[in-house]
Amino acid sequence: MTQPESFTSLPSDSRRAVITGLGVVAPNGIGTENWWEATKAGTSGIGRITQFDPSQYPVQLAGEVDGFEASDYVDQRVIVQTDRWTHMALAATQMALDDAGFDPADGDPYRMSVITASGSGGNEFGQKEIQNLWGKGPIFVGAYQSIAWFYAATTGQIAIKYGMKGPCGVVVQEGAGGLEALWHSRRNIIRGVDFVISGGTEAPIGPYALTCQLTNGRLSSASDPAKAFLPFDERANGYVFGEGGAIITVEDRGSAERREAPKLYGEIAGYGTTNDAFDAKQPTRDGGQLERAMRIALERADVAAEDVDAVFADAAGVPVADAAEAQAIKSVFDGRDVPVTAPKTMVGRLYAGGGALDVAAALLAIRDGVLPPTINLEQPAEGCDLAFVKDEAREAELDTVLVNARGFGGFNGALVLRRVT
Repeated sequence: MTQPESFTSLPSDSRRAVITGLGVVAPNGIGTENWWEATKAGTSGIGRITQFDPSQYPVQLAGEVDGFEASDYVDQRVIVQTDRWTHMALAATQMALDDAGFDPADGDPYRMSVITASGSGGNEFGQKEIQNLWGKGPIFVGAYQSIAWFYAATTGQIAIKYGMKGPCGVVVQEGAGGLEALWHSRRNIIRGVDFVISGGTEAPIGPYALTCQLTNGRLSSASDPAKAFLPFDERANGYVFGEGGAIITVEDRGSAERREAPKLYGEIAGYGTTNDAFDAKQPTRDGGQLERAMRIALERADVAAEDVDAVFADAAGVPVADAAEAQAIKSVFDGRDVPVTAPKTMVGRLYAGGGALDVAAALLAIRDGVLPPTINLEQPAEGCDLAFVKDEAREAELDTVLVNARGFGGFNGALVLRRVT
């Protein structure tokens, strides 16, 4: 089968990948600007789990998206076929398209694509069907179970809804997936696609999903939200998990300018990825491979370390992993006090949605000239003495920002974003 004449698979370095739209569904805000105002103010969305009774579990806290109603954004016919994480992605997708001022009906279907990230798939839907199977019998398991839980369900539903027939896919790299999806989107752009819907969301809050997550041994058992997720702090005791994320539209700059896109948030300039897995559960104590990923990203972007204006940290909340990231940042910046922030302290680690949400924060930080704070960080742990943005947002001149993300299984990712000039 040959490709339509309007699509070419031959790469062209002259095509630049810019971000034109953002859609956010997060524990501290639904809608990009609502979330961003809360994030700048240091407002936390972490609290005791309400989606089920967590009293019998060692983990009591999560970053829940309060007030999200799928029916406000998604047709009922699609709601019954899909899981909460896909509902959130569909909602965020429409927000991003509205923000970008782009109607997919006006585009060439074969020059539009969808690349999203997923870490755990359709947990809520899957649990319901498993309960039906064991409690009632196979005949009570719905046909949609075969697709609703699947990692690629969100990519497929978005592509179907908006008629996007270019190269589509899904990235599964846990917390690093959001960055990887954006870099794959850039690859699509340089190969001839004009418009890509990317990013990621998660919805891992449920009894079955929590039971699975507990096996990694990294979740905080603290009951006080102000003391639970404390990356880089001497009191760090694990992380809080959360749901939501961000959907981001990536576009060829020439195409965006021809259609007079209302805004160009920034350019995807460089990316590096490595892996340092050595144990099924233990994070590495060595930041060498994360450092390598950061250096690869800077080299690909043709950016010197001294030209980076801020770092959005992965911020694992696990002492060993925090120390490794701090080591990597110190090495790359050779002792320079580059500002470091971790706004995910307000929402928890959103797995595949986390990296995408950090990218949205970094782009809005560039737009507004302000870095959001890392909340609840009081005393950096030994070896984690970085130039943190703490307590409150800080004004800053931002042209180039580096975003770090790591995923369970040894995935390391670093993405360079820069202002469009």
